[in-house]
Amino acid sequence: MNVPIKTPAEIEKMREAGRQAASVIEMITPYVEAGVTTGEIDRRCHDYIVKELGSTPAPLNYHGFPKATCTSINHVVCHGIPDDGKKLKNGDIMNLDITVKTADGYHGDSSVMFVLGDTIQGERLSRVTQECLYKSIASTKPGVRLSELAREIQRHAEAHGYSVVRDFCGHGIGADFHEEPQFLHYDGYAADADITLKAGMCFTIEPMINVGGYKTKVLRDGWTAVTKDRSLSAQWEHTLLVTDDGVEVLTARSDEDFSFLNA
Repeated sequence: MNVPIKTPAEIEKMREAGRQAASVIEMITPYVEAGVTTGEIDRRCHDYIVKELGSTPAPLNYHGFPKATCTSINHVVCHGIPDDGKKLKNGDIMNLDITVKTADGYHGDSSVMFVLGDTIQGERLSRVTQECLYKSIASTKPGVRLSELAREIQRHAEAHGYSVVRDFCGHGIGADFHEEPQFLHYDGYAADADITLKAGMCFTIEPMINVGGYKTKVLRDGWTAVTKDRSLSAQWEHTLLVTDDGVEVLTARSDEDFSFLNA
């Protein structure tokens, strides 16, 4: 398996791509509320990426995907297509997935959950899913195998009675939107896929966690993936750089505290 090792110059380009992706999320957060359509959210993100950042929304026209972002509501696991036909309402949870391709041609990929109004189940699922992400990030460093990170995610999710989606995974990232390695979020690695991390590798961790079973299906639009049992699903994602002695979260936002990485 050929996993790219980023050069110092490429790492700087990845830092800028990550910063841009984080800035899109920070920009859009105040606008995500009940009564807003996912189409409105998508247009704001598209315009900000193009007009303010001078970059490109990577999902747009990627293998035919029709929008700039992915908006996945309630039982939608991933790749939900924004539209103007349905407004967000109190009690919804939504994942917003942002990938920016900079003018230099490098990608920053991140996603966040929004919990609208009062939903105890949705809030708990979102929180535990983010904890799964953070626990795996905390274990990321040279010499660690991907399966060790996956076990952190699976162990924490299942301890709360949740399941880990098998059909979608994290991925290497750089000048290409999707590079090696593929990162499973559960312990299901073939021996040749369970690579050992090295400094200079960039990849995403993006666990998808379900209240019910882990099985999914893709709708007729060819993109929207939902839980087969229509249970709630949540996802959080960051783009990471493996450093000489740990990890750098390239898509970190100002509302996050990663001081635990230095503990």
